[in-house]
Amino acid sequence: MGRTHALTGWCAGLALAPAVGAGSVHQAVVFAATTAGFALLPDLDHPGASASRLLGWLTGALSWLLRRVSAAVYALTKGPRDEKVTGKHRHLSHTVLFAAGLGVVTSWGTAEGGPWAVVGVVVFGLMLAEGALGDWLLPVSGAAVAWWFFTAPPDRAGELTAISGWLGIAVAAGCVTHCLGDALTESGCPFLFPVPIAGETWYEIRPPKALRFKTGKKVEKRLIFPVFALLGVLLVPGVWTYTVDTFQRLFIPPSSQQATTP
Repeated sequence: MGRTHALTGWCAGLALAPAVGAGSVHQAVVFAATTAGFALLPDLDHPGASASRLLGWLTGALSWLLRRVSAAVYALTKGPRDEKVTGKHRHLSHTVLFAAGLGVVTSWGTAEGGPWAVVGVVVFGLMLAEGALGDWLLPVSGAAVAWWFFTAPPDRAGELTAISGWLGIAVAAGCVTHCLGDALTESGCPFLFPVPIAGETWYEIRPPKALRFKTGKKVEKRLIFPVFALLGVLLVPGVWTYTVDTFQRLFIPPSSQQATTP
């Protein structure tokens, strides 16, 4: 589900950007790129995930540490009705609690670090997305960075500083988007930990069986991904308005032409 996670994260970021004050297209793109990348981070708890292999031994070590911490937290908090599993994958990093904590740390770090901290978070997000979507994203990202640099207002550092505090929301939103996506699969996702549900501390939330889908199968490839690919374009600030205006100009005649002469 790597590329679907990244794409849904991009859409979530674009939808959320205006609500947090990232109103300009340049700020919205930075915000959404961060959300897209960090929508892949929860899978750092799996050794084979692209996030775990991203920076070689470094992310591999972080993955190992996260799995150990997740297993320890699961062992300490699981109830009698929770499943007898290791608690490594789809546990601690797949919770709203984890997303909120990472978001708070990111907000603090970018607020203190200024524009360069923002750049670091965004670049890491792009690297996460590239690891899932493939090398084709590298030239696209390069072109996007060039577009941003040459079309942004003169005070580029100010543009980045303005969203420094918001970036924590983008990171948290990316992680939550990942959890919501996993919750639609057969396995579900215990993202509301530690809220007890049906006697379980780690209750895997999922929709009715008829609405679940298997990762990497036809529903994901032929329905979910194409729908969010279209949304990912239409949600870019200005694109929907331009699309509607173009449609009206091409297919709807002016009102003066619609009026019939007596």
